[in-house]
Amino acid sequence: MDWRSIKFDWNRARAFLVTAEEGSLSAAARALGMTQPTLGRQVSALEKELGVALFERVGLGLILTPSGLDLVEHVRAMGDAASRVSLTASGQSQSIEGNVCISCSEYYAVYKLPAIVKKLRKLEPKITIEIIATSTTSDLRRREADIAIRNFRPTQPELIAKKIKDVYARLYATPEYLNEIGELKKPEDLSRADFISFDEIDGLITGLNAMGLTLTKKNFPLQTEHFITHWELAKQGLGIGIMPEELGEKETAIVQALPTLAPIEFPIWLTAHRELNTSRRIRMVFDLLAKELAE
Repeated sequence: MDWRSIKFDWNRARAFLVTAEEGSLSAAARALGMTQPTLGRQVSALEKELGVALFERVGLGLILTPSGLDLVEHVRAMGDAASRVSLTASGQSQSIEGNVCISCSEYYAVYKLPAIVKKLRKLEPKITIEIIATSTTSDLRRREADIAIRNFRPTQPELIAKKIKDVYARLYATPEYLNEIGELKKPEDLSRADFISFDEIDGLITGLNAMGLTLTKKNFPLQTEHFITHWELAKQGLGIGIMPEELGEKETAIVQALPTLAPIEFPIWLTAHRELNTSRRIRMVFDLLAKELAE
């Protein structure tokens, strides 16, 4: 490689890439933890080094110029390579201190992780834990999290995964709401009920109807991507919610909507990047999560 032919600062290239992905200088500055003027100067300096205009302003945002579009994929490849360097370096670290980021749904963040993190803090107080409660899938390959708790098996070869166990969910509602819709004897009777949906209605309808229900979108007047909101709507008697058994059976204000209906089965998978899982601190947190979630 002719190193002398590289005429730009790689840090400025990162500023350009993040600005392109975030769509504005203010959002990019927040993502990088720097001030907007500093970021703007880096982007302007890169434009001067390369001799091209990378952005044009449209309203409050920025869009890439043709030159910017030509360059952004090359810089994105640089960013991916930098991420792999960071992953490899983190994976080789044998320190039992440092940060570990866990991505999971609201359910695990609220009802499962606090007790596990309490044990972890006693065992390894120098490990700091960041919890991302999200209904979307964090990209472990791009270091959005170190470990993820998921209900599906990942397919990317860079990731390793361990199936913890299968868990079960059922349909729950308040006794008052069930009295309003009348006696439920068979799955088809649930077509009289309102359901509280998560963000994917079509998939939920398909899954429930495969269990013998006869639901349409009219049965789902309430929708939320947040588990806690879903739970509270059901507890307020606004319809039937779907809850893990271990939570639903502990709630005195809620009962099973149709106890004879088979439970909904889904797996728990623990996932980490293959290189990160050679790190002592990642391995320690991964193993503790696996042990505690299995119980």
